[in-house]
Amino acid sequence: MDLRQANVIELDIGGMTCATCAGRVEKKLNRVDGVTATVNYATETAHVTYPETVSVDDLIKVVEATGYTAAVPQPAPAADEAARPEPDPLGQRLLISGLLTLPVVLLSMIPALQFNHWQWLAFTLATPVAVWGAWPFHRAAALNARHGAATMDTLISLGVLVSYGWSAWALFLGGAGMPGMTMSLTWLAARGDDPGMHLYLEVATTLTTFLLAGRWFEHRAKRRAGSALRALLDLGAKDAVLLRNGVEQRVPVDRLAVGDLFVVRPGEKIATDGVIVEGSSALDTALLTGESMPVEVGVGDAVTGATVNAGGRLVVRATRVGADTQLAQMAKLVTEAQSGKAPVQRLADRISSVFVPVVIGLAVGTFAFWTAYDGGVTSAAVTAAVAVLIVACPCALGLATPTALLVGTGRGAQLGILIKGPEVLESTRRVDTIVLDKTGTVTTGVMTLAGTLPAAGVQEQDLLRYAAAVEHASEHPIARAVVNGAAVHGIAPGAVRDFQSLPGLGAQGVVEGRKVLVGRGSLLAERGVVLGQAPADGARTAVAVALDGEFAGWLLVADTVKPGSAAAVAEFTRLGLRPVLLTGDAEGPARAVAAEVGIDEVIAGVLPAGKVDAVRRLQEQGHTVAMVGDGVNDAAALAAADLGLAMGTGTDAAIEAADLTLVRGELTVAADAIRLSRATLRTIKGNLFWAFAYNVAALPLAAAGLVTPVLAAAAMALSSIFVVTNSLRLFRFR
Repeated sequence: MDLRQANVIELDIGGMTCATCAGRVEKKLNRVDGVTATVNYATETAHVTYPETVSVDDLIKVVEATGYTAAVPQPAPAADEAARPEPDPLGQRLLISGLLTLPVVLLSMIPALQFNHWQWLAFTLATPVAVWGAWPFHRAAALNARHGAATMDTLISLGVLVSYGWSAWALFLGGAGMPGMTMSLTWLAARGDDPGMHLYLEVATTLTTFLLAGRWFEHRAKRRAGSALRALLDLGAKDAVLLRNGVEQRVPVDRLAVGDLFVVRPGEKIATDGVIVEGSSALDTALLTGESMPVEVGVGDAVTGATVNAGGRLVVRATRVGADTQLAQMAKLVTEAQSGKAPVQRLADRISSVFVPVVIGLAVGTFAFWTAYDGGVTSAAVTAAVAVLIVACPCALGLATPTALLVGTGRGAQLGILIKGPEVLESTRRVDTIVLDKTGTVTTGVMTLAGTLPAAGVQEQDLLRYAAAVEHASEHPIARAVVNGAAVHGIAPGAVRDFQSLPGLGAQGVVEGRKVLVGRGSLLAERGVVLGQAPADGARTAVAVALDGEFAGWLLVADTVKPGSAAAVAEFTRLGLRPVLLTGDAEGPARAVAAEVGIDEVIAGVLPAGKVDAVRRLQEQGHTVAMVGDGVNDAAALAAADLGLAMGTGTDAAIEAADLTLVRGELTVAADAIRLSRATLRTIKGNLFWAFAYNVAALPLAAAGLVTPVLAAAAMALSSIFVVTNSLRLFRFR
């Protein structure tokens, strides 16, 4: 398939009740020529890549032919519609089934309540539960059977129907319908008893009620697991104050176009990504980035939609709208990550697809064994066979990975960590070396005045005043650092005449009647200026200043380390990662920064291609490498690394090439991202262990007649609830 002509769509899939269902839909979609699909049971969605020759209607028909429903997701409801409570048919079915089940269980297990013909009342109450209450299971089992498949619902439906059908036979054709018939609570069926005198109505009803309860709790937990993404999507402003010809008009945010001016008053959300053209304020970005400190902004600064204006009135020019905004891209990344599958989940899916037919065979074998052992059909044979059907349902297996992934990626989005795909989780576990770009990642990337060394007889104030006047006319980063440094000392740049920029060397001009030359020491030496002793630490860039051809002093400029970088490096070390500083800067400044943040290994003076080579050399030495960067020159290295982490404050090229995007431009978030990814992977593995261990341990007990169907139903429902609630613990990640 030509990927350039491929389309991508997310379909809502209805009718899935277990991981086996998701596997069947996925298999059918992938059989269509040119289609690549991933179906997620937890999110009930299909992420489909398809060629121009296939239409969306074709895809929907394939899903419907498999026995399920498919639809294109509808836009989010308006706020007033969203506020209305959703109908809960599953909850209603559970409530009615529970109310009818309770008297059936009491009558069946307490002899003192068993009046004459009690069994017929129990049968009357159990019938709507076994038929109507369990209808979702029967319907799904029938649909799957029609397509030659068996799923978890097949096991549940068989268990309910066998229990209910056997009871009906015993009542109408056996001896169980006679007056005076009694039963009592037993954990094991007696060997060789008369099957015609034993009812399983409490099994059929409790099985239905337990499993409806399990599915209801599972549904609620899955909704909560997806709440982080829904909250992210709801962050955006719903309307904006459009400014045209000086007139303000409130309009829905989807009517904004690139280039439109809109007004943001204090307390309002920024409607969409843009640039401030009027006003200054502090922005609260906590909802989007997790950062609690407000960010000061003014004219010319870029702002992100969904951040809150905490200060003055702003006029913003829209630069990105709709699906192009940072918020929309964040939501897209989270959705794609939740729609994908980690390698461990693919293993669970394969096991689930063959598990159900094996269990049905095992139940038949168990029934045959006990029938032969007891010399005929007994209630013990029926009990053991039904228990095998129920206890083996692979619900927990199907939920183990997607729920943890759903919660982990959602929590990451809340903290400003965007995980591109589930396979990224495996990479974070294996990583042993983390390569850090220097400029913009470990440091701010903004040059600042770090010190001055005036020549003998020259005042620091004069040195700064003359230098700042010349540098004020230049746009070079070092010039900006000098001007800003002078401003910190309360010095405003004066007027300059005859200004001349000397690209790559410096600048010159006339200030207050004196000729001022600012630039590299080599420039001044060429002009015949005798230089004073230059600083020898190599950590700072030395800028020479001459007045009327005489050396006036050195200005020391340096890139400043971000406040949290040292703490982040310490955290990397604690996580078992070896930090390496990688930069195109000279060895001296790079070593100085490395020493300040606690990094021992430095690779300096490399071009963008050299960064890729450096990453590959580490990989050839047997290391699994993570790379953190933010610039265009880091994109290739981010793609080459086993795990790429891009600063969200960096370039689009870097973000596109990375596996993880850190919305806040702080290195500490990179450590958080690795910890969260590892925690999510640990949760997935814990869930899978529980699901496998539960089935492996429970099946032999059920086949041996040591687990009753009622206990089996309770245990199966509890195993699913355990897996989902275990995943929800990731919401507590800090």
